[in-house]
Amino acid sequence: MLRLGNTVNAARILGFGSTQPEQVVTNDDLSKIMDTSDQWIRERVGIVERRFAAKDESAEDMAVVAGSNALADAGLEPSDVDTVILANCTSMVPIPNYAAPVADRIGIKGAAAFDLNAACAGFCYALGVAADLVRGGSSGRVLVIGAEKLTDVVDPVDRANAIIFADGAGAAVVGPSDEPGIGPVVWGSAGDLVDLIYMRDEKYIFQEGQSVFRWATTQIAPIALRALDAAGLQPSDVDVLVPHQANLRIVEAIAKRLRKAGAREDMVVADDIVHSGNTSSASIPMAIDHMRAAGRIRSGDVTLIVGFGAGLSYAGQVVICP
Repeated sequence: MLRLGNTVNAARILGFGSTQPEQVVTNDDLSKIMDTSDQWIRERVGIVERRFAAKDESAEDMAVVAGSNALADAGLEPSDVDTVILANCTSMVPIPNYAAPVADRIGIKGAAAFDLNAACAGFCYALGVAADLVRGGSSGRVLVIGAEKLTDVVDPVDRANAIIFADGAGAAVVGPSDEPGIGPVVWGSAGDLVDLIYMRDEKYIFQEGQSVFRWATTQIAPIALRALDAAGLQPSDVDVLVPHQANLRIVEAIAKRLRKAGAREDMVVADDIVHSGNTSSASIPMAIDHMRAAGRIRSGDVTLIVGFGAGLSYAGQVVICP
């Protein structure tokens, strides 16, 4: 008879961390190199500024910093972690993966380490996998990182896309818990719509903006409600909503639909997109880390997260803020 691993009843998030490049790029800065304006960008996507990495600063570099910050927030040493999952969709080479060298640079030796590509839903996918690994006994503690250098794959003069995307990394540490701190992941994909977001000329990311907007504003709120139902909660139980920071208008549309379904008017809604831009798989953990630092999220808050993007992949779950 086979022996199972050291299974546990539940998993939770132990800490968050993030990092952004130093270079701040405003809408006015972009208007100097393309046909756009501060007003045009604010009205369409709600972004005021974003961060661009230096040429010699990689997604791997940012992942190391974000991951190290998450470990420090959790009060853990690298040796306390045995698995690293790195969500990323902007790697310039398929081999080697980012996770293994990131783990080694952080000081997590001999770790199970792998990349996961679910585009902007990547962090939620990786968090779901991490929670199941911990509950199933395959991992003790898992470092989950979302890290992207989108400026490597964006046409710098494409005003439909260059105004949106930015660089950064966010991370969370997942470990065992006596009480559930991460709800079941609700996930899926719309593979018939993959042509809405793709790599143009196998070089630059491109999306059919209006079609993606319509899909996200109609299909993502129901996914969020399904995640609540899977966790045995009602919309009125949600303290904080953190959707993928794709576009402020999409974020506001999701929040509006949840409030119509019963969410409270005082539900805090992440708006990190305004000053960070769209950082794909990094956006959710980075937004949470920024909101915690600003006092907008408190320990114990019921937080509903939902990611969505190319694939068209989506995933959401309820987490309790550490």
